[in-house]
Amino acid sequence: MLTAMVTPMTSDGAVDYAGAARLADHLVTQLRNDGLVISGTTGESPTTSDEEKDRLLRAVIEAVGDRARVVAGVGTNDTAHTCELARQAERAGAHGLLVVTPYYNKPPQRGLVAHFTAVADSTGLPVMLYDIPGRAGVPIATESLLQLAQHPRIVAVKDAKGDLTAGSIVMAATDLAFYCGDDLLNLPWLSVGASGLVSVVGHVVGDRLAEMIAAYLAGDVGTALRHHRELLPVYTGIMTRTQGVIATKAALTLLGLPAGPVRLPLVDATAAEIEQLRTDLVAGGVKLK
Repeated sequence: MLTAMVTPMTSDGAVDYAGAARLADHLVTQLRNDGLVISGTTGESPTTSDEEKDRLLRAVIEAVGDRARVVAGVGTNDTAHTCELARQAERAGAHGLLVVTPYYNKPPQRGLVAHFTAVADSTGLPVMLYDIPGRAGVPIATESLLQLAQHPRIVAVKDAKGDLTAGSIVMAATDLAFYCGDDLLNLPWLSVGASGLVSVVGHVVGDRLAEMIAAYLAGDVGTALRHHRELLPVYTGIMTRTQGVIATKAALTLLGLPAGPVRLPLVDATAAEIEQLRTDLVAGGVKLK
């Protein structure tokens, strides 16, 4: 159970490093997160500087690094820059790397394999590939995953492609650990062999997701299904009404947790969106302040 953590901001838009440490501690201590992903898409990585990413990662590692795995998002659409961010994360003490498919420039599959291989070669850290064609413009093809799985440090995939058939084929043929990267599919991915979740709604219901995982792994599919259905309003409220970071920061604010504003080109939730989110969260059993 990992959460792709937001990057808390102060009212003037600066990174709130103390708030990030408090939020990380809450997610690990109160919401039973086994790990956190820092500077992923939910962490607004496209609009944070390399220096901010480094300070943020170090603050979270200091707060929870002895109790949870801290994975650094280092992916960009520039291989050299990604390799430098990977080395920076290794120096900071990250336990692993999340490397997203290069976006916008739409490389061919040979380019994807070369990119991910170069990043995996740049440090001694384990790598989780992030397959999200909806944002990146290209998927990581099954054949590419089978090839990349041969690299000793490419060990996992965060899947936001939603192709359970393709994922099942890769899991059957390799040792790659799959993590669901789309909260609405958390239970379906577990049912075909996924190792866990990299969640966004884990910011508010991580403990209940942990219970769902435990129930499924214990063979209590009925209880896992009950959790899945009870959480549907939370999934809907955070993942479908507006952009996920916007909704998540609004939800954290409703809970009195560090969040702050988003950075442009994102914009904060409107009053109407916040009220709808409040309704969704209450319907999903979240206790608000």
